[in-house]
Amino acid sequence: QVQLVESGGGLVQPGGSLRLSCAASGSVFRIYVMGWYRQAPGAQRELVATITNGGSTNYADSVKGRFTISRDNAKNTVSLQMTSLKPEDTAVYYCNALLQPTMIATRYEYWGQGTQVTVSS
Repeated sequence: QVQLVESGGGLVQPGGSLRLSCAASGSVFRIYVMGWYRQAPGAQRELVATITNGGSTNYADSVKGRFTISRDNAKNTVSLQMTSLKPEDTAVYYCNALLQPTMIATRYEYWGQGTQVTVSS
């Protein structure tokens, strides 16, 4: 059983910073891509940033230059450093991983339970 557990959400003022972390635990043989998605009220879930096990990153245009994604392959963790936060960044942020639970298993996509980020004065 694989679990993705997020931490680090909260309330922050506009212009502030916040760091989200996510750890994958359980049966994890290899993680290919880890990333963050977000979903604001009444909106669809959207990609924020992803990072491959080789370190290649991809960002949504709305967060480029403000957010930085990083991962620790040895610890199966991914982090999202968010700076210059705006009210429109308010959403539930979800950790995502494309991984292989065992050496003979197919790749599966897993999601965390989500963590709330609220940007407000």
